[in-house]
Amino acid sequence: MELTGKAVVVTGGTRGVGAGIAKAFLGAGADVVVCARRPPDQPVERDGRTAAFRPLDLREPDAVRNFFAEVAADYGHLDVLVNNAGGTPYRLLGEGEAERHERVVELNLAAPLRASLAARPYLRDAHGSVVMIGSVSGVRPSPGTAAYGAAKAGLESLARSMAVEWAPEMRVNTLVLGMVRTELSDLHYGDAEGVARVGETVPLGRLAEPGEIGAAAVFLASANASYISGASLLVHGGGERPAFLDAATVDRRANKPEGDGR
Repeated sequence: MELTGKAVVVTGGTRGVGAGIAKAFLGAGADVVVCARRPPDQPVERDGRTAAFRPLDLREPDAVRNFFAEVAADYGHLDVLVNNAGGTPYRLLGEGEAERHERVVELNLAAPLRASLAARPYLRDAHGSVVMIGSVSGVRPSPGTAAYGAAKAGLESLARSMAVEWAPEMRVNTLVLGMVRTELSDLHYGDAEGVARVGETVPLGRLAEPGEIGAAAVFLASANASYISGASLLVHGGGERPAFLDAATVDRRANKPEGDGR
């Protein structure tokens, strides 16, 4: 998955999943630009190489267009856009003003659309690709984060339509993520013990690491995925462990014959 000489933009790439994605592309040899409204607390680095940071507010159409024009001019091309910026606080639909939920949709659906449209001319020239960062919240009920789930469902639909409309000049795919362990995990799940308990609800027994998400993004952007477009790749450790499996395990242990060492 060699990407030496490729120019990659990762939105929201200064921390968490975005930083993990940026580091994976750095490790694959790409030139990486990360953008966010505020600079990172520390540089995004891997193997002695550092991602360039450029400030960007994805809510500002003119700023977004200028950003991609400048990146393409500075590097001479643009090969990959990873639409990672997003997220949501926990908020039930009946709580708070409608505008709060609308802002969640703006960040998680309208902003990736805006970035993709601005990047399209340069990606088309390079026969590049777009990687959307989706969520399992978009494929199942998402109480407490309903607007986020709806936006992520829309993002997958958008990616599939882009893949058809913008072919054959470029590819568009989505990574559908489950839970990922980041510097914010303790805020969501408590201490390390709480994170571990949440991880036990995943069939693989743990949360994903940001670098694992990055490896999947690099794969979709690489020549190894040259015939993959319009796809949604699940990166969720098997999803959520069904409750009946735990019940069945308890039943088997309860009925296990004495002396059976298996």
